[in-house]
Amino acid sequence: MDLGLSADQLEIQRAVRETCARFGDTYWREVDERLAYPDEFVRAMTEQGWLGMLIPERYGGGGEDQKQRYLPGIARGELRLQAFGVTEPDAGSDTTRISTTAARRGDVYVVNGQKVFTSRVENSDLMLLLARTSPVPERVEDRTQGLSVFLVDLRDARGHFEYQRMDIMFNHHTYQCFFNELEVPAQNLVGDEGRGFRYIIDGWNAERILIASEAIGDGHWFVQRAARYASGRELFGRQVGANQGVQFPIAQAYAQVEAASLVRYQAAALFDAGRPCGAQANMAKLLASQASWAAANACITAHGGYGFAREYDVERKFRETKLFEIAPVSNNLVLAYLGQRVLDMPRSY
Repeated sequence: MDLGLSADQLEIQRAVRETCARFGDTYWREVDERLAYPDEFVRAMTEQGWLGMLIPERYGGGGEDQKQRYLPGIARGELRLQAFGVTEPDAGSDTTRISTTAARRGDVYVVNGQKVFTSRVENSDLMLLLARTSPVPERVEDRTQGLSVFLVDLRDARGHFEYQRMDIMFNHHTYQCFFNELEVPAQNLVGDEGRGFRYIIDGWNAERILIASEAIGDGHWFVQRAARYASGRELFGRQVGANQGVQFPIAQAYAQVEAASLVRYQAAALFDAGRPCGAQANMAKLLASQASWAAANACITAHGGYGFAREYDVERKFRETKLFEIAPVSNNLVLAYLGQRVLDMPRSY
């Protein structure tokens, strides 16, 4: 399997890096300090076409009405779809236990309930929402029944939709959401009623690969910063990086990041080819999050006390990268998936 990047992919990589280079440490440090949304960065990425590049240029055939109505605006940056309402306070990782309801009343569904850890609500025009459209009997083997996905236009939700930003350890813009008799047009039901959970998990492999890529990017950042600082900092008459206690953890983290990257590329290649990739996508997320965290610890240790100083940016990235071990799926659930679905061991939960 050829895991190398094509000429087109390398050019995309170069162009994206060029755009990102316009937003350096100072920009992100100030955004973090103000708990602000990176509007300028998002605008630049949108104008360059990078945020809409996966949206097809044209559509056709049946069942494409929602795509025709929303995707062109999303691709142009005129509509923002960044909010994904799934997690609930009393459900957490057990998605089948959600209690937010969507009751059909004529041409609309009426939504009532609450979501938590919903990202970028304040910067979204649309939300993908998972809600229960029919109760599930207590004694049923498949508890995924009765869940449906809706495309909610938040611009039309005033008076029936409220949100509160959550105060968390880094600038992630995540919210609690409250729905009170919110009417959603029946035409905004995504796919078939009751099959929403299946639609959600269809996107999980792509999400795992994306999150793995984010973690790998963080891992490379930490390794490069650590190696550079350790090579330039002198204590006791020698460079800090000459000490094996500093050098070896950085080198070990680098090896972990590179290994995770290979699994990520394998998962992406299988996904692009339309082949099963659940095991590879989950392993990529697991290994990348662990590698990124190892790199973060090696980096902050190499910097010593300066690793905690905001001006070095390590503490900010340190806080951010811990998330990958927890969300959007806990590594424990990834291990449970591998144990049960890949290794055919008994169900653990």
